[in-house]
Amino acid sequence: MNFASITFVYYFLPLTVCLYYLCHYITRRYENAFTLKNTVLLLASLLFYSWGEGIYILILLGSIGFNHYISLNIERQKSRKSLIIGLAGNLLLLAVFKYLNWIFEEFGLLSEPSKGFDVPLIHLPLGISFFTFQAISMLIDVYRGQKPAKNIFDTGLYIAMFPQLIAGPIVRFNDIHQDILRRRESFSKFSDGAFIFIIGLSQKVLLADTLAISADAAFSAPAQELSFTTAWFGLICFSLQIFYDFAGYSNMAIGLGRFFGFELPRNFNYPYSAVSFQDFWRRWHMTLSRWFRDYLYIPLGGSRGGSIKTYRNLFIVFILCGIWHGAAWTFLFWGLWHGAFLTLERLVGSVKIAVPKLVAMAYVWLFVALGWVLFRAENLPHALDYWTALSGLSQPSVPAHIDISRTTQISLVLAIICMWGGWENSYNRTIKEKYLQHSKVQFLSQSGLWGAAIVLYLLCFFSIAAQTHQTFIYFRF
Repeated sequence: MNFASITFVYYFLPLTVCLYYLCHYITRRYENAFTLKNTVLLLASLLFYSWGEGIYILILLGSIGFNHYISLNIERQKSRKSLIIGLAGNLLLLAVFKYLNWIFEEFGLLSEPSKGFDVPLIHLPLGISFFTFQAISMLIDVYRGQKPAKNIFDTGLYIAMFPQLIAGPIVRFNDIHQDILRRRESFSKFSDGAFIFIIGLSQKVLLADTLAISADAAFSAPAQELSFTTAWFGLICFSLQIFYDFAGYSNMAIGLGRFFGFELPRNFNYPYSAVSFQDFWRRWHMTLSRWFRDYLYIPLGGSRGGSIKTYRNLFIVFILCGIWHGAAWTFLFWGLWHGAFLTLERLVGSVKIAVPKLVAMAYVWLFVALGWVLFRAENLPHALDYWTALSGLSQPSVPAHIDISRTTQISLVLAIICMWGGWENSYNRTIKEKYLQHSKVQFLSQSGLWGAAIVLYLLCFFSIAAQTHQTFIYFRF
């Protein structure tokens, strides 16, 4: 079920919210109030998942049962063996459903039925990368001393809660366990959640989906037929599309979490304002970056043990980060691309060179965008051909043409303006501190923001009703 759909926005979400708060008011004086509310939220989450995945919900249920049992075993026995079994089980699940097709394809088992090989494609369950990483987080946190969930319903809610089930943000067990046991819902949280949800919906529907038309046209055309300007326009559109698509989903998830009293972590912080690749990964998909840092990079030794081991650890992390995103050589090389730039920045880090901030931002954006070619291309030859078009070396006799509508032009300008984090910083430093101290000014400011949000929501409604939206990019992962 897509957040940006009529079914979700006008049927599933209102019914879930009404049922949840009905239970809240009926049971607010009882000790087991949170058990009932958590059960309602869990059942809604399982319905949400089964709506699109059908029988494959059994994989999610199996993951919940397996990880709940292992977490209790780890806490009871303080056993490293139980942790290893749990990690192996989760990684095996990921390997079978996400990577086995790739392995079979590389060995020709999917494409040579005449030689006796006729292996059927294995379905990739939605969100398996995200809920598997959350399960691994829970097992490691319990091994490190965090108390496990007492009942399977709480474990299920942690792994399967619908706001972040399909595409994150990746929530750490020790960060949200107390919210599962006891949290406070309020009108303030609910209204903040609604505002954040509308912002995320607008990022997805009005910006990402509009820019996707030009990006898809550029990347679906033969790269040899792309002119220099067309190739760059397609890449700029895709770079902005993937940001607003994923950031939009994350903001919707954060907003939905606040509907039910949860404080989900921020996942993006204006990554295209970064001044280095290290800074980029502090801002892009921050929950995944922290996951790899705390559960892989630091246990491998982090930056301790000398430069060679540090570079080795960086490449291990980013190779795995690449293939976590997708089972293809393009994703592996995308991870290597980022690992190489992070290593290069460390190598030249000792040289003190004063670089203007705008120059640093341009450098990061340029090479991050060039890396997105690997992320979007169908295969490595397609990526190489697209890079050739970007360099201007290909000279097609009849270049491919992309129609650019007025809507696309407006979305592109707005997307470029909104990707810069300086707007939020300036607002916090000046408007909020100097002019929003008086209650009347605060009221007018909030009224203006909500008026803008309502306009955005109506625009999203018309777009959704016209069925012009696309599925989220990260649903593939």
